[in-house]
Amino acid sequence: MELITIERFILERQQQGFPEATGDFTQLLYDITFAAKIISREVNKAGLVEILGLTGEENIQGESVQKLDEFANKVIQRSMDHTGRVCVMASEEVENVILIPQKYKCGRYVLLFDPLDGSSNIDANVSIGSIFSIHRKISDQRRGTLEDCLQPGYKQVGAAYVVYGSSTMLVYTTGNGAHGFTLDPSVGEFLLSHENIRIPEQGNIYSVNEGNYNYWDNGTRRYVDYLKSKNNHSGKSYSLRYIGSMVADLHRTLLYGGIFMYPQDYKNPAEPSGKLRLLYEAAPMAYIFEQAGGCASDGYRNISDIQPTELHQRTPLIIGSKFEVDLAEQFIQGKK
Repeated sequence: MELITIERFILERQQQGFPEATGDFTQLLYDITFAAKIISREVNKAGLVEILGLTGEENIQGESVQKLDEFANKVIQRSMDHTGRVCVMASEEVENVILIPQKYKCGRYVLLFDPLDGSSNIDANVSIGSIFSIHRKISDQRRGTLEDCLQPGYKQVGAAYVVYGSSTMLVYTTGNGAHGFTLDPSVGEFLLSHENIRIPEQGNIYSVNEGNYNYWDNGTRRYVDYLKSKNNHSGKSYSLRYIGSMVADLHRTLLYGGIFMYPQDYKNPAEPSGKLRLLYEAAPMAYIFEQAGGCASDGYRNISDIQPTELHQRTPLIIGSKFEVDLAEQFIQGKK
């Protein structure tokens, strides 16, 4: 069996498709894998060191900050801010854009990230993850601006997520398929384990927090009822699988097929547009799923087509196998 490291895989893809490339983008992907290794190490020993529990602070989303949230956020920033490859960053945990310190050079790329998705599950030892979105700088400002961060998903040049579970796995795309790598702790390297991932065209699993059922719109409720009925298109009811950690739920959906939903609900009047963040969660995951043959929607339009207007903009998310997402849209839009 040939062992292919993520560094070798990325470099070979660069040489095959972009022989004239400077290597900055390739090195940025290396920087992400380095940060993921550091976070994975800390997650794996979280119960043995003083890094579990809350910091006593709230982030910009109004959520309690876990110690590991804060740690992961700092690791990613410090892995990127001095490299000369990034011109500006934005994090789900930080209110405003993260500027590169004046003493460091700036590059051509923009990095948006959710440092630790599913962090409310940390103390229960449930799988959690990190999410990354990469854009090219579009403003004429050398050091990057808010404008560079507020780009629609279809302009991404790269996206990745890392799931910290029974093993640590990184899945990334640069627009040429989605590829998965598993961290081998004995050698400290991400090794190719899932080349050219393809989500099944149709699945039999749905993933949604049914505790919010009474707060959904009528179309979403009818769709979930339809999946649970033996009178649906498959002739048997779908199985519910919901972890409550988005990266873990979407990783399973990508490999097994089916659908994940965090639909609009009316439980919280302050969140009429949904809960998940467009820039840090929905858009990068949509890009990965599209490259694997799936799709993502807010119920009415492709996630990748949405033009962000705010750094912490929220959105409903329906994502998974194309068949299931198309069918969900029909129910939500009242066409079925």
